[in-house]
Amino acid sequence: MTYRQHLRALLTLGLPLVGGHVAQFSINLTDTLMLGWYDVEALAAVVLGAQVFFLTYILGSGFAFAVMPMVAEAAAQNDNTAIRRITRMALWLSVLFGLLAMPLFWYAAPVLVGLGQDPKLSGMAQDYLRIAGPGLFPALIVMVLKSYLAALEHTRVVFWITVVAAATNAVVNYALIFGNWGAPELGIAGAAVASLAVNLVMVIGAIFYAQRILPQDELFVRLWKPDWAAARQVFVVGVPVGLTTLAEVGLFAAGALMIGWIGIVELAAHGIAINLAGLMFMVHLGLSNAATVRAGSAMGKKDAEHLARGARTAICVSMCYAVFSIFIFVTQSELLVSLFLNRQDENFAAILEVGKLLLVAAALFQFVDGAQAMALGVLRGILDTRGPMIMAAISYWLIGVPFSYFAGFVLGWGALGVWFGLALGLGVAALLLMLRFWHQQMSVLRLRFATV
Repeated sequence: MTYRQHLRALLTLGLPLVGGHVAQFSINLTDTLMLGWYDVEALAAVVLGAQVFFLTYILGSGFAFAVMPMVAEAAAQNDNTAIRRITRMALWLSVLFGLLAMPLFWYAAPVLVGLGQDPKLSGMAQDYLRIAGPGLFPALIVMVLKSYLAALEHTRVVFWITVVAAATNAVVNYALIFGNWGAPELGIAGAAVASLAVNLVMVIGAIFYAQRILPQDELFVRLWKPDWAAARQVFVVGVPVGLTTLAEVGLFAAGALMIGWIGIVELAAHGIAINLAGLMFMVHLGLSNAATVRAGSAMGKKDAEHLARGARTAICVSMCYAVFSIFIFVTQSELLVSLFLNRQDENFAAILEVGKLLLVAAALFQFVDGAQAMALGVLRGILDTRGPMIMAAISYWLIGVPFSYFAGFVLGWGALGVWFGLALGLGVAALLLMLRFWHQQMSVLRLRFATV
């Protein structure tokens, strides 16, 4: 394939995934936006509660992420039995993980207080998690099914299921947070109910589509029957993927905790800025998922040059988008932050000033954030997960988190210093992961496929 053909294939597969990720992210974005209008204290509490939920969800999603390259490789070899076995056992492992996670949601307040957070905010975050927490089960099941569908290049339905869910979230939020249309005014509890409803809508849609359009895979026939060999395969690939993603998301969660030590205004500003940066990152993530599928397909075809050309194409598209992100953050920071705030709130001006600074800091790491996402995408596509896990842990936790603390508290740069540490951790990860793919794995794969 030429580079133009690779670009067309990447965008055909990737744009619906990008749209799906943006729609998925808009669910949390809507919570942040509406709670910012409702009450700054409620916004800060949901920043904490959502971080706990998201960290847990990301760790459990490792099994779903493992489905994408494994099913793509099996599909390239026309192996429907492997597709079924892999997806079923990912569903099993995801549900088991959800059962282990429930106590954390129920007793979140003591954990957050032990991490130095305000007791009142911690209690509010626990109230949120006790309602929204059971949504982890449908959320993880949906993630497995979306990865399965994406690997088989059924990406448009992934997008539409998520769009419907995001619209449901906005409507239920508007009704239950503020008490509109005759509904009770529940505030933060209303946001939790909306999140639970959204996850249920998504899982129903994903199961219906898989059953109706892809009956040949028989995903839910004898679902109760274990397949320990397939479960081990998914576990071996999925646990490092989950831990790698957790290391990255944990870097930002650690940043939120440190900023929570500074004050509610800074934490609220961080919640806004991290949501905006995360929204921009959804494009990189969608392209990364597409790169994973295409790399898995190249592995199934044993075509190293196809893999390399596809990787170069994905990286170039991601870098072009990073330029656009930087321009938006630098030129429109005040407008973007103000969208999340009630101008009548007494903290409006203070949050706006901090939020604008944090968006400028977010602009600094757009290139490296995209680069590390692309590198992880292609590495997962070739089922290289353990080495990247170690590199991520070193970059984010031995470099990023300590420097965030040093810059934020020792140097006294506050929330801005914490964000400089986040940027440094992402930069080191991008460098190490790119070197691993291009200078280690590609050499090995070219040699292996040449002898086939």
